[in-house]
Amino acid sequence: MPRKSYTSPATPPAAAPAVAPAAAPAFVFGMGIGGFVDGIVLHQLLQWHHMLSRTESGDTKTVAGLELNTLADGLFHSAMWVLVLAAAVLTVRARRQGRLSPRWNFHAGLVLCGWGVFNVVEGLVNHQLLGIHHVRDDLGGPPGWDLAFLGLSLVLIAAGWSLYRTGKTLEIAAPVAQADKQAD
Repeated sequence: MPRKSYTSPATPPAAAPAVAPAAAPAFVFGMGIGGFVDGIVLHQLLQWHHMLSRTESGDTKTVAGLELNTLADGLFHSAMWVLVLAAAVLTVRARRQGRLSPRWNFHAGLVLCGWGVFNVVEGLVNHQLLGIHHVRDDLGGPPGWDLAFLGLSLVLIAAGWSLYRTGKTLEIAAPVAQADKQAD
């Protein structure tokens, strides 16, 4: 039996109205990327600290401490992987909802904001509140490095927010300009 068509080929289907881009995917992606940069650069490449390097059992001068830190760093990286995966799921979900793809500054701004927010939370919780590590545990944990880390994080948030706001303004202006063009 042939399939029934409910629309006539002469009549195009009604276009669904475009919906503004979703902000959550880029923000969550930025959080995950920020964690990966922290873990890969500061933990592995520079070896300035590990997740538990300021704890008694996480002493990096012992094999047991290094093993514990390797496990903790791996769990940390796994959590960052989950954030990046969640960002991918949110991106697919937004696309299925018919949301527009964001402009580069809208997207990049939210990625920077997510990275900065991740750093602020991680810096305040792990460095200050729990004290399980500091930015430069290899130097004994001087507070200047922790403050510089938080300052850089605030710069990331401010720069990201500025980019995002510019991109959001352009997203709002684009449909208005297209509507004006069609009216002419």
